[in-house]
Amino acid sequence: MSAHAQVIPPGPVDLTALPTDRTAGVKDSKKAGKKALVGLGPELSDLQERLFARGRRGSSRRLLLVLQGMDTSGKGGILRHTVGLVDPQGVRITSFKAPTEEERAHDFLWRIRRALPGPGIIGVFDRSHYEDVLVPRVHATVEPEEIERRYDVINEFEQGLVDSGTIVLKCLLHISPAEQKKRLLARLDQPTKHWKYNPHDVDERARWTDYRRAYEIAIERTNTEAAPWRLVPSDHKWYRNLAIGELLLATLRDLDLDWPVADFDVDAERARLTGEEPIA
Repeated sequence: MSAHAQVIPPGPVDLTALPTDRTAGVKDSKKAGKKALVGLGPELSDLQERLFARGRRGSSRRLLLVLQGMDTSGKGGILRHTVGLVDPQGVRITSFKAPTEEERAHDFLWRIRRALPGPGIIGVFDRSHYEDVLVPRVHATVEPEEIERRYDVINEFEQGLVDSGTIVLKCLLHISPAEQKKRLLARLDQPTKHWKYNPHDVDERARWTDYRRAYEIAIERTNTEAAPWRLVPSDHKWYRNLAIGELLLATLRDLDLDWPVADFDVDAERARLTGEEPIA
């Protein structure tokens, strides 16, 4: 697996003790990191196409990449620079915002189940079912007993996904408060980025400590063997993108994806084609 997206060990989690700015193992930093990401593209694209092709031939294998992190941690950047390296027909991206009235009328996993990737597909969740234990804990909109129940439901849900052929990659995009402030200010400094700025993000920023603790608890409660959490230091955008790219590549390599065998007689089909009248 990727050396840059490391599995968080089971047990208590202290996010203040985990690095947000690590760039270990990448020489010459930013320039080399960006070049390394582009270099992953051909093999990553090839393996993703094999996964897609096998899904069309009946394989149940699929991949779900869950991206969680504080505002500005870089979910959109990963979609553009890393997930963008593969054929879009084999990817399903879902961005989860605040639940709609229809979604609130159902169990919190209802909208999640509807967005799961099909066979051969790489599904990407920009935020996810974890919003339903993070936000309610911070804003006290759900009873503590219900939040506790949801942790158990999530574990059961993810175990079921794995049992049915889905690889679940849960990534915490870990940034520092200082880096978030820098990125929010950058949006104000450039008129071309004003559309990305949301005043509500500053309100949520004031609850940074509460969100950090909510993340720590959520990770502790749902860091299972079937679907472990991975930490992605995200203060450096290029490093974050490379970490996710290497994680996807390593995961697809481990599947040993051969091209599916033809379910028709290749020689017979060739004879049919060559026996036709030549095109003038």
